[in-house]
Amino acid sequence: MEQFTIENLYDLNETIAADYLKTFKYPWEALAGIKDFIVKLGNTLPADKFEKRGEDIWIAKSAKVFDSAYIAGPCIIDEDAEIRQCAFIRGSAIVGKGAVVGNSTELKNVILFNKVQVPHYNYVGDSILGFKSHMGAGSITSNVKSDKKLVVVKNGKDDQIETGLKKMGAMLGDNVEVGCGSVLNPGTVIGRECNIYPLSSVRGCIPAKHIFKDKDNIVPKTED
Repeated sequence: MEQFTIENLYDLNETIAADYLKTFKYPWEALAGIKDFIVKLGNTLPADKFEKRGEDIWIAKSAKVFDSAYIAGPCIIDEDAEIRQCAFIRGSAIVGKGAVVGNSTELKNVILFNKVQVPHYNYVGDSILGFKSHMGAGSITSNVKSDKKLVVVKNGKDDQIETGLKKMGAMLGDNVEVGCGSVLNPGTVIGRECNIYPLSSVRGCIPAKHIFKDKDNIVPKTED
Protein backbone atom coordinates (compact mmCIF):
# COMPACT_ATOMS: atom_id res chain seq x y z
CA MET A 1 0.00 0.00 0.00
CA GLU A 2 3.01 2.30 0.26
CA GLN A 3 2.49 3.74 -3.22
CA PHE A 4 -1.00 4.88 -2.19
CA THR A 5 0.07 7.09 0.71
CA ILE A 6 -0.51 10.83 0.70
CA GLU A 7 3.21 11.36 0.09
CA ASN A 8 3.16 9.25 -3.06
CA LEU A 9 -0.19 10.41 -4.44
CA TYR A 10 -0.05 14.18 -4.01
CA ASP A 11 2.10 17.27 -4.36
CA LEU A 12 1.15 19.03 -1.14
CA ASN A 13 2.45 22.33 -2.51
CA GLU A 14 -0.72 22.35 -4.59
CA THR A 15 -3.37 22.61 -1.87
CA ILE A 16 -4.37 25.00 0.88
CA ALA A 17 -4.93 21.90 3.02
CA ALA A 18 -1.27 20.83 3.03
CA ASP A 19 -0.65 21.22 6.75
CA TYR A 20 -3.74 19.16 7.52
CA LEU A 21 -2.96 16.35 5.09
CA LYS A 22 0.60 16.07 6.35
CA THR A 23 -0.74 14.67 9.63
CA PHE A 24 -2.00 11.48 7.94
CA LYS A 25 -0.41 8.57 6.11
CA TYR A 26 -3.33 7.59 3.87
CA PRO A 27 -5.69 10.12 2.30
CA TRP A 28 -8.93 8.49 3.45
CA GLU A 29 -7.82 9.05 7.05
CA ALA A 30 -8.35 12.78 6.45
CA LEU A 31 -12.02 12.55 5.46
CA ALA A 32 -13.48 12.62 8.97
CA GLY A 33 -11.88 15.94 9.91
CA ILE A 34 -12.39 18.04 6.77
CA LYS A 35 -15.33 19.95 8.23
CA ASP A 36 -13.53 21.07 11.39
CA PHE A 37 -10.34 21.85 9.48
CA ILE A 38 -12.16 24.19 7.10
CA VAL A 39 -13.65 26.19 9.98
CA LYS A 40 -10.27 26.46 11.68
CA LEU A 41 -8.44 27.47 8.51
CA GLY A 42 -11.17 29.77 7.26
CA ASN A 43 -10.93 31.98 10.31
CA THR A 44 -7.24 32.59 9.56
CA LEU A 45 -7.55 33.49 5.87
CA PRO A 46 -6.40 37.02 4.92
CA ALA A 47 -9.22 39.53 4.48
CA ASP A 48 -7.47 41.15 1.52
CA LYS A 49 -7.80 37.92 -0.49
CA PHE A 50 -10.91 36.23 0.92
CA GLU A 51 -14.37 37.36 1.92
CA LYS A 52 -16.74 35.53 4.20
CA ARG A 53 -20.15 34.91 2.68
CA GLY A 54 -22.63 33.36 5.03
CA GLU A 55 -21.82 30.96 7.83
CA ASP A 56 -18.37 29.38 7.49
CA ILE A 57 -18.08 30.10 3.77
CA TRP A 58 -14.87 31.76 2.57
CA ILE A 59 -14.55 32.69 -1.09
CA ALA A 60 -11.46 34.21 -2.68
CA LYS A 61 -12.11 37.62 -4.21
CA SER A 62 -10.54 36.42 -7.45
CA ALA A 63 -12.84 33.37 -7.70
CA LYS A 64 -15.75 33.42 -10.12
CA VAL A 65 -19.03 32.14 -8.68
CA PHE A 66 -22.18 32.15 -10.80
CA ASP A 67 -25.37 33.37 -9.16
CA SER A 68 -27.17 30.05 -9.64
CA ALA A 69 -24.52 28.04 -7.76
CA TYR A 70 -25.47 26.79 -4.27
CA ILE A 71 -22.75 26.79 -1.62
CA ALA A 72 -23.25 25.53 1.95
CA GLY A 73 -20.63 25.84 4.66
CA PRO A 74 -18.16 25.03 5.79
CA CYS A 75 -16.44 25.70 2.50
CA ILE A 76 -13.33 27.38 1.13
CA ILE A 77 -13.14 28.45 -2.52
CA ASP A 78 -9.53 29.33 -3.26
CA GLU A 79 -8.14 31.96 -5.65
CA ASP A 80 -9.13 31.97 -9.33
CA ALA A 81 -11.47 28.99 -8.92
CA GLU A 82 -14.65 28.89 -11.01
CA ILE A 83 -17.99 27.68 -9.66
CA ARG A 84 -20.30 27.44 -12.63
CA GLN A 85 -24.04 27.52 -13.12
CA CYS A 86 -26.12 25.29 -10.87
CA ALA A 87 -23.14 23.75 -9.09
CA PHE A 88 -24.24 22.21 -5.77
CA ILE A 89 -21.69 22.38 -2.96
CA ARG A 90 -23.21 20.69 0.08
CA GLY A 91 -20.53 21.68 2.55
CA SER A 92 -17.23 20.42 3.98
CA ALA A 93 -15.57 21.24 0.66
CA ILE A 94 -12.24 22.80 -0.28
CA VAL A 95 -11.97 23.94 -3.90
CA GLY A 96 -8.37 24.64 -4.89
CA LYS A 97 -6.80 27.48 -6.82
CA GLY A 98 -7.88 27.57 -10.44
CA ALA A 99 -10.19 24.59 -9.99
CA VAL A 100 -13.43 24.27 -11.96
CA VAL A 101 -16.71 23.00 -10.48
CA GLY A 102 -19.13 22.79 -13.35
CA ASN A 103 -22.80 22.82 -14.13
CA SER A 104 -24.86 20.42 -12.02
CA THR A 105 -21.72 19.08 -10.31
CA GLU A 106 -22.26 18.11 -6.66
CA LEU A 107 -19.56 18.18 -3.98
CA LYS A 108 -19.70 16.90 -0.41
CA ASN A 109 -16.87 16.38 2.10
CA VAL A 110 -14.06 16.75 -0.40
CA ILE A 111 -10.66 18.30 -0.96
CA LEU A 112 -10.00 19.39 -4.54
CA PHE A 113 -6.36 20.28 -5.09
CA ASN A 114 -5.39 23.21 -7.32
CA LYS A 115 -6.53 23.11 -10.94
CA VAL A 116 -8.82 20.11 -10.49
CA GLN A 117 -11.62 19.99 -13.05
CA VAL A 118 -15.02 18.47 -12.33
CA PRO A 119 -16.82 20.45 -15.02
CA HIS A 120 -19.90 18.52 -16.16
CA TYR A 121 -22.51 16.56 -14.20
CA ASN A 122 -20.10 15.01 -11.70
CA TYR A 123 -20.76 13.75 -8.18
CA VAL A 124 -17.73 13.89 -5.89
CA GLY A 125 -18.36 12.83 -2.31
CA ASP A 126 -16.01 11.82 0.53
CA SER A 127 -13.10 12.05 -1.86
CA ILE A 128 -9.75 13.77 -2.42
CA LEU A 129 -8.72 14.77 -5.94
CA GLY A 130 -5.07 15.60 -6.65
CA PHE A 131 -3.47 18.42 -8.62
CA LYS A 132 -4.79 18.82 -12.18
CA SER A 133 -6.94 15.68 -11.94
CA HIS A 134 -9.94 15.73 -14.25
CA MET A 135 -13.23 13.88 -14.23
CA GLY A 136 -14.94 13.62 -17.59
CA ALA A 137 -18.60 14.46 -18.09
CA GLY A 138 -20.95 12.30 -16.04
CA SER A 139 -18.22 10.46 -14.14
CA ILE A 140 -18.87 10.03 -10.41
CA THR A 141 -17.43 8.81 -7.16
CA SER A 142 -19.70 6.25 -5.51
CA ASN A 143 -19.18 6.63 -1.77
CA VAL A 144 -21.44 4.00 -0.13
CA LYS A 145 -21.38 0.25 -0.77
CA SER A 146 -24.65 -1.33 -1.86
CA ASP A 147 -24.58 -3.64 1.17
CA LYS A 148 -23.86 -0.63 3.45
CA LYS A 149 -20.79 -2.37 4.94
CA LEU A 150 -17.63 -0.49 5.88
CA VAL A 151 -15.27 0.30 3.02
CA VAL A 152 -12.10 -1.75 2.60
CA VAL A 153 -9.31 -0.43 0.37
CA LYS A 154 -8.01 -3.35 -1.67
CA ASN A 155 -4.72 -3.51 -3.55
CA GLY A 156 -5.13 -7.06 -4.73
CA LYS A 157 -6.24 -10.04 -2.70
CA ASP A 158 -3.56 -10.00 -0.02
CA ASP A 159 -3.05 -6.26 0.52
CA GLN A 160 -6.05 -4.64 2.17
CA ILE A 161 -6.80 -1.92 4.69
CA GLU A 162 -10.04 -1.66 6.63
CA THR A 163 -10.89 2.04 6.69
CA GLY A 164 -13.63 1.90 9.32
CA LEU A 165 -15.60 4.26 7.07
CA LYS A 166 -19.13 3.73 5.83
CA LYS A 167 -18.64 6.53 3.34
CA MET A 168 -15.55 6.76 1.18
CA GLY A 169 -15.48 7.73 -2.46
CA ALA A 170 -12.25 7.86 -4.45
CA MET A 171 -8.72 9.12 -3.92
CA LEU A 172 -7.25 10.44 -7.17
CA GLY A 173 -3.55 11.19 -7.39
CA ASP A 174 -2.12 14.13 -9.30
CA ASN A 175 -2.83 14.38 -13.04
CA VAL A 176 -5.41 11.57 -13.17
CA GLU A 177 -7.76 11.56 -16.16
CA VAL A 178 -11.14 9.86 -15.67
CA GLY A 179 -13.12 9.18 -18.84
CA CYS A 180 -16.72 10.25 -19.34
CA GLY A 181 -19.46 8.21 -17.72
CA SER A 182 -17.16 6.26 -15.41
CA VAL A 183 -18.04 5.09 -11.89
CA LEU A 184 -15.32 5.03 -9.25
CA ASN A 185 -16.63 2.55 -6.69
CA PRO A 186 -16.26 3.02 -2.92
CA GLY A 187 -12.64 2.75 -1.79
CA THR A 188 -11.07 3.32 -5.21
CA VAL A 189 -7.53 4.74 -5.14
CA ILE A 190 -5.89 5.84 -8.39
CA GLY A 191 -2.18 6.59 -8.61
CA ARG A 192 -0.63 9.61 -10.25
CA GLU A 193 -0.86 10.14 -14.01
CA CYS A 194 -3.33 7.34 -14.66
CA ASN A 195 -5.93 7.32 -17.41
CA ILE A 196 -9.33 5.70 -16.97
CA TYR A 197 -11.20 4.71 -20.11
CA PRO A 198 -14.71 6.15 -20.60
CA LEU A 199 -17.64 4.12 -19.22
CA SER A 200 -15.38 2.25 -16.80
CA SER A 201 -16.39 0.73 -13.47
CA VAL A 202 -13.28 0.98 -11.30
CA ARG A 203 -12.58 -0.85 -8.03
CA GLY A 204 -9.55 -1.18 -5.79
CA CYS A 205 -6.16 0.44 -6.35
CA ILE A 206 -4.66 1.39 -9.69
CA PRO A 207 -0.86 1.92 -9.68
CA ALA A 208 0.64 5.17 -10.93
CA LYS A 209 1.16 5.72 -14.66
CA HIS A 210 -1.25 3.01 -15.80
CA ILE A 211 -4.17 2.94 -18.20
CA PHE A 212 -7.37 1.31 -16.96
CA LYS A 213 -9.15 -0.20 -19.97
CA ASP A 214 -11.23 -2.66 -17.96
CA LYS A 215 -10.74 -4.71 -14.78
CA ASP A 216 -8.75 -7.36 -16.66
CA ASN A 217 -6.79 -4.94 -18.78
CA ILE A 218 -4.77 -2.44 -16.72
CA VAL A 219 -1.56 -1.64 -18.58
CA PRO A 220 1.48 0.53 -17.81
CA LYS A 221 1.99 3.65 -19.86
CA THR A 222 4.86 3.48 -22.32
CA GLU A 223 7.23 6.30 -23.16
CA ASP A 224 6.92 7.67 -26.67
